[in-house]
Amino acid sequence: MKKRKSGKRSSRSPESSSGYPEPVVVPAVLPVLAAKDMVPFPGVMMSLYLSRSDSISAMEAAMEEERLAFVVTQKNPDVDSPKGKDLYKMGVVAHVVRTLQVPDGRYKVLLQGLVRAQATKYESRKFLSCRIEPIPGPATRKLSAENQAIMNRIRQNLQVLVEYEHLPEEMLIITEEIQDPGTLTDVILAHYKIEIPAAQAALEEVDPLKRLRLTDQTITDDLNKFLLAEKIKDKARDEMSKGQREYYLREQIKQIQRELGETDMGSEELSSVREKLTALKLPKQVHEEAFKQLKRLERMSPESSEFALLRTYLEWITDLPWHSKTIDQLDLKKAKKILDEDHFGLDKVKDRILEYLSVRLLNPDSKGPILCFVGPPGVGKTSLGKSIARALGRTFSRMSLGGMRDEAEIRGHRRTYVGALPGRIIQGLKQCGSRNPVFVLDELDKIGADFRGDPASALLEVLDPHQNQDFSDHYLNVPFDLSDVLFVATANTMDTIPEPLMDRLEILSIPGYTSQEKHKIATKYIIPRQIKESGLEGEKVQFTDKAIELVVDRYTREAGVRALEREIGALCRKLAREVAEKKKLNRVIDEARVSSLLGPTKYDPEVTERSEAVGLVRGLAWTSLGGELMPIEVSLAKGGGSLTLTGQLGSVMQESAQAALFYARANAAVLGLEQDFHSKYDIHVHVPSGAIPKDGPSAGITIATALVSALSGRKISKDIAMTGEMTLRGNILAVGGLREKALAALQHGITKVIIPFENIKDLEEVPEEQRKQIQFIPVKHVSEVLALALLARAKKPAKGGKARAKRKEVQL
Repeated sequence: MKKRKSGKRSSRSPESSSGYPEPVVVPAVLPVLAAKDMVPFPGVMMSLYLSRSDSISAMEAAMEEERLAFVVTQKNPDVDSPKGKDLYKMGVVAHVVRTLQVPDGRYKVLLQGLVRAQATKYESRKFLSCRIEPIPGPATRKLSAENQAIMNRIRQNLQVLVEYEHLPEEMLIITEEIQDPGTLTDVILAHYKIEIPAAQAALEEVDPLKRLRLTDQTITDDLNKFLLAEKIKDKARDEMSKGQREYYLREQIKQIQRELGETDMGSEELSSVREKLTALKLPKQVHEEAFKQLKRLERMSPESSEFALLRTYLEWITDLPWHSKTIDQLDLKKAKKILDEDHFGLDKVKDRILEYLSVRLLNPDSKGPILCFVGPPGVGKTSLGKSIARALGRTFSRMSLGGMRDEAEIRGHRRTYVGALPGRIIQGLKQCGSRNPVFVLDELDKIGADFRGDPASALLEVLDPHQNQDFSDHYLNVPFDLSDVLFVATANTMDTIPEPLMDRLEILSIPGYTSQEKHKIATKYIIPRQIKESGLEGEKVQFTDKAIELVVDRYTREAGVRALEREIGALCRKLAREVAEKKKLNRVIDEARVSSLLGPTKYDPEVTERSEAVGLVRGLAWTSLGGELMPIEVSLAKGGGSLTLTGQLGSVMQESAQAALFYARANAAVLGLEQDFHSKYDIHVHVPSGAIPKDGPSAGITIATALVSALSGRKISKDIAMTGEMTLRGNILAVGGLREKALAALQHGITKVIIPFENIKDLEEVPEEQRKQIQFIPVKHVSEVLALALLARAKKPAKGGKARAKRKEVQL
């Protein structure tokens, strides 16, 4: 081959396999042939199919000048007309050995790789060309003992793969005489089926010793995978032989039964059950028990009474999600968005849920606590569980525990009982079809116990993250792993939940909603939902803010929003009727429309018990339904000093009344009371709504204030409500539920609330809007309460009216 003029660079191709032992002159600019599904290597013959006009033009240009071209791989094989940016920089200078036009119009080009080269600049004309920088191989040097051992290992592994017919025998013939490590690796990698990025990385590795190690790693990994696959095939073949043998024996048994005249009505069903059990790959203990029962079933006559029981049991085993799991979607931003979409407010609860998800993201195997949402009805406890399931991408199941008294509802019935079934935990998992659902245990505080067992005790194992991995249902009689289930409990109060069960729960209190929060919930959630359910989506119905406030304040009085949704639903249904009757529809719902559609208001805080009176104090109570205003009345009559308590008061509340009476007796002189009032008057303490049981210590100062008011004849301010426990010495102790009690005060238009001094720290839980509307007065002693609540004495009446005025005060 002739030498070119200046401006060309020369490089020597590999002597052993290139076919060009003499120096090769490489031009500075060469036409480019782009390869889609292969990586070229020096010293290797390769073929390309050309169909694009620019590629054919590049081939023709190469044939005109010394039959040389730059062969390089495309980064993306789907690009039809690659430019310089679509090609790798490293390629191979190749000699065009032969060209052949095939019948479909394409050209087949046979190329001989010569030397590695680096593209420095791509140029587009009629065809793609580039300026190149040849990269000559390093000078041959003597191999170290380690590198020689690597080459020997490569040849041995190739020999093994060829013997197992994993590689063609030509691979050994091609590489048999090659002693240069760089040439050996190029030839092997060019003929080996590896991914394009890996082959390109090997091409770009200039150091032959590094390529040698890369080739050794590639062949060793391939050999290990091949041997492992062969091992699995052999094992599967052995198991298949065993299964065929069992099938043959079972077929013989069937033929014998037919000869004896015995029927085999359930054979197809049993075969189906066996196939399902085999495919499930059950845990060892479950597998042994299931196949033990299956063998018993196969020996039974279908007419046997136990046949159906065993078949049902095995169907339960096959239907349970032993290995089926959903993949958690641990996207905190998406989870926060879902929680905000489904629930308004509840910031502390949402933060705790996001903390739980964060831990799951960092440690998927963590065994987190069981969350228990405690709050009044209608605040969104159960729907929070649904939101958690939606945020995680898990299935959802709910089990109501209200009124449950049978332990078998949790653990299932023994199979010896007629109509036995697994417990509702296992039933819920079957319905979900997943072993890691979000499982809500609703109304945990309403669970009961009787002669049939204690369901709360049965839940101890279910709700313990360190024990429920071996939960045993009485019906299944085999362990089922519940450790992946996310249990969420809900309750209205913690008072009736047993202590051992409480120890397994993390309590998250959900308080009642304020009027402002109810207004926003109605606007954002309830009204759009009720409009849609009533079929009024296209009617453009609008609720004014004043109308919503009227419904919230005058037609509902609750901690949650269920009654609010009922009232708004009633409004929408009445509007739907007007549309159905083709009446003229007033699409704007204002206060007047609310009153005309819903009728008279149900609650009027401006009228109910809002007068100043003697012996009447407005107390605040906290129940499972939220905060309530609890007026307490005290009346006197001449008698022998008896104390009567009515209104279904519990023992703690009765003791508070006795303590208040003794405090008044002990401090009669200081309080300005008659010293012997306890022997002259009968005292009656009554708490209205007498059909509702009441108990708790937080009415202590309320009873004491009402008692002193009745004995002194001083009226009590109508704008004050109070809560607090009182000791015998008049000290005031902290109480709970301050947020709910403050909400109840606001609902009744009360702007001053007396609270224990120790409850100042709890004011942070009261929303800022409530704190602005209510004046909270912290006190330490009952004397401060009396000074705030009791009004000044009326002026003495004129002569002749004194006795009548006194009698009137006594009657009050």
